[in-house]
Amino acid sequence: MARHRHSSPSRIPRYLAIGTVAALTAAIGFTHAESGPQAGGNPVRTAAAVTELPSPSATASSQADAQADRQAELAANVETAVRESAAGAGGNAAVAVLDLSTGARASAGTADADDHEFDTASIVKVAILAALLLQVADDGRALTAQERWQATVMIENSDNTAADALWNAIGGAKGLAKANTRLGLTETVPGDGPYWGLTQTTPDDQLRLLQAVFGEDSALPADARSYLQGLMGSIAADQDWGVSAAADDPESARLKNGWLARSGTGLWVTNSIGRVEVAGHTLLLAVLCDGQPSQETGTALVEGLAVAATRPFADGSGTGE
Repeated sequence: MARHRHSSPSRIPRYLAIGTVAALTAAIGFTHAESGPQAGGNPVRTAAAVTELPSPSATASSQADAQADRQAELAANVETAVRESAAGAGGNAAVAVLDLSTGARASAGTADADDHEFDTASIVKVAILAALLLQVADDGRALTAQERWQATVMIENSDNTAADALWNAIGGAKGLAKANTRLGLTETVPGDGPYWGLTQTTPDDQLRLLQAVFGEDSALPADARSYLQGLMGSIAADQDWGVSAAADDPESARLKNGWLARSGTGLWVTNSIGRVEVAGHTLLLAVLCDGQPSQETGTALVEGLAVAATRPFADGSGTGE
């Protein structure tokens, strides 16, 4: 297999410390009459002073508020970075990021991308293989040699003939929809008939797919996840672009890209999804763009957005680091 290369740019226990004034004063050795100033002018700590300390529940609430503030700050920073990176670009662009190291997440896009659904192009091949692996597990069997070969060239080389065969093997749109439900996808509509590349989706749903592939709480068995991850880590050199641009070591990235020129407009869809390591953080990242004048323009936009969206996670802004 080709090596992956790239040349582009938290409940705190509730300790209930409630007692009577008498119990507290007895515990510290003072009577009510002794609770005034001592000789020498040093005040005596009273029971009232003890009971006015912040309660553990208040501390927990404060920590939760701080965490929410950090998440809001992170989301704002990602949105600003994405909008700046996409400034001047045509079409629609949107990004979703999840930090597996901290659980923090953010999504953002251009103004026109709000509630916009993107054609998947070839990134849907990850979902097609996930659907096949679910069916194989349900049947209690292993992939056949032919299925294994088709899966390999479909992911590593983005081979469309192999994708056609596996699309039919899973039952087409119906099979993909069933798998998507099991994997937690709620915003993806499979393409009609043979048009798997016209499946429509959102960055947030692609993040759910990536969680099913790279997370442990998944309908996919562990061996199936490992298999898919391995293929996504062996992408052919000529397709090695996209989210890997944000990785500290692009060769460590696991990804799948998609690109498609729409026949009606001649404008391009350029998408990239995967897992990258950035400044000690393991990030799942989905970048979707459409309406691009060329594949090269779309590729550059995807890579710029990948870098912009991950930078706030890398520098700790909004993550409490």
